[in-house]
Amino acid sequence: MWLLVAGLGLLLAAVWYVWSPLPPGVCEPGKLRLLDALFRSSMSAAELLHVLGLVHRVQVLKTLVSLVEEVPARSCLLLDVRDTSLGGVSTRVFSPSGGAALKRAVLYFHGGGWALGSARMRSYDLLCRRLALDLDAVIMSVDYGLVPKCVFPAQYQDALSASRAFLSAHTWDTYCLDPHRLGICGDSAGANLATAVTLTLCTEASLSARFRVQALVYPVLQALDFQTSSYQQNRAVPILHRPIMVRFWLQYLGVDPSLETAVLKNLHSSELDKTTRQKIDWTQLVPGSIRKNYQPVVVDTTTKVALPSVFLDPHASPLLADDHTLRLAPPTFILTCEHDVLRDDGYMYAHRLTRAGVAVTSDHYGDGFHGCMVFANRPMMSSVGRRSEAGLVRWLHHNL
Repeated sequence: MWLLVAGLGLLLAAVWYVWSPLPPGVCEPGKLRLLDALFRSSMSAAELLHVLGLVHRVQVLKTLVSLVEEVPARSCLLLDVRDTSLGGVSTRVFSPSGGAALKRAVLYFHGGGWALGSARMRSYDLLCRRLALDLDAVIMSVDYGLVPKCVFPAQYQDALSASRAFLSAHTWDTYCLDPHRLGICGDSAGANLATAVTLTLCTEASLSARFRVQALVYPVLQALDFQTSSYQQNRAVPILHRPIMVRFWLQYLGVDPSLETAVLKNLHSSELDKTTRQKIDWTQLVPGSIRKNYQPVVVDTTTKVALPSVFLDPHASPLLADDHTLRLAPPTFILTCEHDVLRDDGYMYAHRLTRAGVAVTSDHYGDGFHGCMVFANRPMMSSVGRRSEAGLVRWLHHNL
């Protein structure tokens, strides 16, 4: 009898832990709840070990990812896969056999808050295999440095080094690439790096090749406003809750973590100049149908918080780039998800690029959530993940 009661209690506790309120319309809520419960459990365990002073919280999560997700470079009849380096940065290269004599190519930067993820993760390995085979293209997935060992600008510098090498004649010759069909892509924090290096390199006249296109999947592009309509709407939606994104930013920028509460309240950006504020003004840059009835949160200006200058660096927050630089960007694909705190970052960037005269394709998923594309395969098998992946492949096929 007691065993039955104890078992029932454990079952109810498990159901209570897994169940969480989700917005109507989100894709496959049951799967998302399970995924979120797993993620929260890992985060809680990592936080406990961090508080006890045993190991950095990020190192715990990286170890878990390594044990569960990392796969070796496995070639097959249709695809040569190898681990090498690009510009001194570890990179996994996917080269399809046969097909065109000169291949188009995509440089890929994985997501993970500049702290997690890897080209060796099963999800990214599968994504890059799909891109390589469906596009008959060489895909180079970059393993840039991660928190806590690396903080800004180290990740940006790794991405820049890999990008310069990718655009070099040596790489074209080595992998038989068409220098006129080179693209760059990334998701989440990887999309941040892809955007930053693209804006840097489009101003360098000495390059013999340029990115023909850039594809940005739910990009994170600014760290000044954590009260945009999407941050308000999706603050507690899995898998990227608002406080987690703020923590990722503080870790990446090497900023005192004690500022987390102030940053969540936008106290760090309460006194921005007009020019800077216009670059992230979601009330003007995000369509009304998307931002709905959300309004800017009133900031307590009596509480002063010094703004670290790194928050204003466009290499960290590409949405702060000036209009002249944006005009030089290549045709751009921006994928956004309705149930994602980063949704408005993508919309704001799309608006500013369009206003600067850049061709932009916006691909929005009303049932999507942050990270959905990397869950296109087993065991998650998210339908919105498969659809978003197909949308990315389709756009690259027609534009690269």
